This record gives sequence, structure tokens and C-alpha cells, in this order.
Amino acid sequence: MKNPPDVAPILQTAFAFWSSKVLLTAVEFGVFTKLGNRRLTGAELGREIGIHPRGIADFFDALVSMKFLGREGDGEASRYFNTAESALFLDATSPRYVGGILEMLNARLFKFWHDLPTALRTGKPQNETKHGQKGIFEELYAELPKLEQFMGAMTGLSRINFEALAEKYDFSQYKTLCDVGGATGLLCIEVARRHEHLRCTSFDLPPVEPIAKKAIAAAGMTSRITTASGDFFVDPLPKADVITMGMILHDWNLEQKLHLIRAAYDALPKGGALIAVEALIDDARRENTFGLLMSLNMLIEFGEAFDYSGADFKGWCKEVGFTRFEVIHLAGPSSAAIAYK
Repeated sequence: MKNPPDVAPILQTAFAFWSSKVLLTAVEFGVFTKLGNRRLTGAELGREIGIHPRGIADFFDALVSMKFLGREGDGEASRYFNTAESALFLDATSPRYVGGILEMLNARLFKFWHDLPTALRTGKPQNETKHGQKGIFEELYAELPKLEQFMGAMTGLSRINFEALAEKYDFSQYKTLCDVGGATGLLCIEVARRHEHLRCTSFDLPPVEPIAKKAIAAAGMTSRITTASGDFFVDPLPKADVITMGMILHDWNLEQKLHLIRAAYDALPKGGALIAVEALIDDARRENTFGLLMSLNMLIEFGEAFDYSGADFKGWCKEVGFTRFEVIHLAGPSSAAIAYK
């Protein structure tokens, strides 16, 4: 007999914001960083992060049930500790920390997503600009320390994809690479680290250049990675055998996407490659839920901006003049869309 319809998936998704807010709050309170490699009772950890006794057991045990914390024993004397995953990815002292994006989700996007119905009805952004404030990037680029902190926070999530790109793509036939919108230079660092023959350039707006130089020097890569600054909607891109764009194209509308693809085409030699790293939506638009939700997030953040599929990318690049295409899965929901000149 066929299984009857199950309401559980509906309720699980409907209540998902509860578990999301618990994890985001734990990151905000520094639960995983405070714990480090220690084992603390609920009372001890609660005192350290400053929460009321009423919430201690429910909050920490919810994290245990969601597998973000471990617990030794039961009752008030039990001790909480980081799991292998939370120690690696949610302790701010870890080089693999991804909490920066979680901090932004909690501080900004959680409340903006409340206005998704308005975004869907109007096609307009629902971020700070809705209330007459500066947009996030306009605000960040005005102050170097704030911009550096933001870009540092974003590196955790990007590193996973850039490491996968460096491992999975064959860079052996190329000599030079330019990462457009390179931020801290992370993509260049990860690729150069694994492919010693490559010389890389990280290209971004002028305020970003000192941040990239600092990160490149800290990685010991100044002899093989340089920086260049400019506005990719105004200035030509530095010429290179490979042009990469990591989570860049989805920030813009179709006209702007095509401008960037043309700029890449002009900067590449024959046989050169444009590589776009994104949460690429599957061509049938049925499977990559994260990519589809990210595209809704672009609506909330920027209005006309949107995520896209490999087929979309191929169509745009073909229009510009690229002749060959492929898609390589990287990690989780992310892939590299590649076009060859």
C-alpha cells in the first residue's frame, strides 16, 4: 500500500526559523568560541555568556539535539563541549571559521526576510535602503576597518568553494589568473597555493587593495600574487589567461552581468577561460534549493539581481562570443560555471 501523505516535512520547514535562530544566537553569544576545547556545565557556560538561568538548559540542550554541541552526562552536573564540526567551523579562533556569514544572517538578513512578501509584490529591495539608510556596501566601503572586518568574516564560506576549485579544475595549461572582485585575495591565495606555476592578480575597488595586500602578505604569497584596483563597470579588467568571479555575477541585473562577461571576454586570450563560482541553480530549477533561495535573497538585497543556472550562463557567454562551456560541482550547493574563448 502506498504511504499516505506526511505532514512532517511541511511542519519541519514551517518551524525551521526556530532552529535557525537558536544557532544564529549561539554564534552571536560566542557559545562555541567560549567553550573552545573545554567542557563546562550549563551554569558555568551560561554565566560566561551572560544568559538567564531560565534559558540555560533549553538553549544548550536544543543545540545538543541539533548536533551543534555535545554533552557529557545528564542533568545539572552534565558538561557541554564542542563537536568536531562546531570546533572547526563555529569557534572564531579556528582558521576554518564560517561564523562571519552567520553573524550577518542574524544581524541583517533575518529581519529583512520578514519582508519577502513585499519584495515579491514590488520587486524592490527590502534592506537598509528601504528605510532611507545607505546600502551595506556603500556603508562598508566608507570605513576601512569596518570593510576589513566584513571581508574577513566572509572568507570562511568562500574558502570551502575556492579550495574545491583549486583542487578540481585543471590549471596546468595556464600561466596567469585574475580574480575579479577579489576582496581579500582569498581565491588567488588558494589557487596559487596548489598551482605553483600560476601568477595571480586580485582585482577590486581601490579601498579593498590594502586589505588584499595584507592578507596576501600574511599568506606569504607576495612574490606570486599582485593586486590591481579599479571599477569593473568602468575600467578594463587586467589581462590574464583565466578570469575568475567568485560570487560576483549574482549581485547584478542581466545588463550588468552581460557587461562583466564582455569585460572578461576582452581581457582573455584565445583559449582563455572565464570561471564563475556561484550557488549555481540546476538547469531544470528543481533541485538546488539553496541556489533558488539565494536568488530570492538577491531580490531582497538588490531588487533586480538574481542567481542563475549553468544553461543561463552558457547562453549569455555564447552571446558574447565564448565557444565552449562546462560546469564543475565544487562543494555543497556551489559549482563553477566555465566558458572558454
